[in-house]
Amino acid sequence: MTYDYDLIIVGAGAGGGTLAYALAATGKRILLIERGDYLPREKENWDPDEIFTRRRYQTQEEWLDAHSQPFNPEAYYVVGGNTKCYGAALQRMRAEDFGELRHYDGVSPAWPFAYDTLEPYYTRAESLYKIHGQRGEDPIEPPMSVEYPFPAMAHEPRIQEIADRFQAKGLNPLHLTLALNRNQAAPEHSPCIRCDTCDPYPCMVNAKCDAQVACVDPALIYKNVTLLTNTLVTRLLTSPDGRRVDRVEIKTDLGSETLSAETVVVSCGAINSAALLLRSRNDQHPNGLANASDQVGRNIQKHNHSALMAISPEPNDTVFQKTLGIHDYYFGGPDQDYPLGQIQLTGKAKWQRLKKMTPTDLPQAMLEYLAHHSVDWWVTTEDLPDPNNRVTLTAQGQIQVAYKSNNLKPHAELISLLEQHLRDMDFYLFWHKRMDLTVFWHQIGTCRFGEDPSQSVLDVNCRTHDVENLYVVDASFFPSMGAMNPTLTIAANALRVGDHLKSRG
Repeated sequence: MTYDYDLIIVGAGAGGGTLAYALAATGKRILLIERGDYLPREKENWDPDEIFTRRRYQTQEEWLDAHSQPFNPEAYYVVGGNTKCYGAALQRMRAEDFGELRHYDGVSPAWPFAYDTLEPYYTRAESLYKIHGQRGEDPIEPPMSVEYPFPAMAHEPRIQEIADRFQAKGLNPLHLTLALNRNQAAPEHSPCIRCDTCDPYPCMVNAKCDAQVACVDPALIYKNVTLLTNTLVTRLLTSPDGRRVDRVEIKTDLGSETLSAETVVVSCGAINSAALLLRSRNDQHPNGLANASDQVGRNIQKHNHSALMAISPEPNDTVFQKTLGIHDYYFGGPDQDYPLGQIQLTGKAKWQRLKKMTPTDLPQAMLEYLAHHSVDWWVTTEDLPDPNNRVTLTAQGQIQVAYKSNNLKPHAELISLLEQHLRDMDFYLFWHKRMDLTVFWHQIGTCRFGEDPSQSVLDVNCRTHDVENLYVVDASFFPSMGAMNPTLTIAANALRVGDHLKSRG
């Protein structure tokens, strides 16, 4: 059979974009398909009213919750995917995260391989995404074969003061590992200007190393790589025996057509990847493509996230705030023999963001005062796989996400620990907001990989057990996620799968 392409990759985010880059130099005819377009570079990129109030770049698509109530997910259908507006804190999972871990609410399952398998790919991903960091200050740092490619981003004075006070308490404050294009020795010659609109804004000057900037655009330099934007993949069509994907059905403003490839990779994000497989059901795959195990869509996880705003009498004139993290309670607390999670700073909150977070309606002048005196934190705790937390489709084809939070006691305990430390530093007013179903930034697990086809969708190389030329390369494959941002692990795994595909010729 003559194929239109050697490889079709559906989705140009952290998984698909990194995989396209990894294979670009092979000469393979690669088609990268993105349902959205490039996020425009415009002054609204850095306008908090546009970002927080008007949701300018987020999809207008509606999903349904378990009770069939509609909601708008905070998701971005653009080249680069959700990385276009991420906080750029890219972290390795800890070595222990790859094994079975007992949590308060249950067990986080082991991966089919250990941390060592992914370590060299973490190193490559950190180079590709220009990670700034400092080895030796993280008390739970996993083994690393090399130093970070760039030195850590320094704290500004107010944040350094807080770091020093944490250290005086016996904790180990650390510099966050950040994916930014900044030459700190010659900042006048680098894109990053350490602005106050990094997290969660798009970067107007392309200084944030997102999947578009770091991977998609460099891949497109190669003539064998093609990108289709504003193109929705509606179904994957199989051969008569159901063993291969024969055609990829696409829809554009010009209508529908099909394309073929020797290998097809789905990289739409955990929710949309599961939805595409379910939408592609046929006589050979009546429960959805690659779903003989009935695991497609199940075990979705999203992290337990809370924003915590802490107010002190002292003004906070920090511009680039997201530099500090605390991992001392990642695997346990002073009174807990189970993991709690990670604490890190967010980007400096402006009054518009505080308006979204505050439990009551406050006047703008008060919000501006609070924003000037706040230090803003992000608390992350692992949630656990539950087969009843799942993605399905309605009879009309709409995405429905049934999700019930779990492992919440450690999350509350971690917030309480952070508040107590901050009270000792003269912070006097706190409010925190746990992220609801709309915040599916860290979606994982809907097509988990494993060695048992009855309990997993993918094999250890992220190829589906049921369809021999179909891969899923995004966060769908995770069986568990630790309490770290999954993006670096997505990218590292994409490089690993890229090596596997190269070895197949």
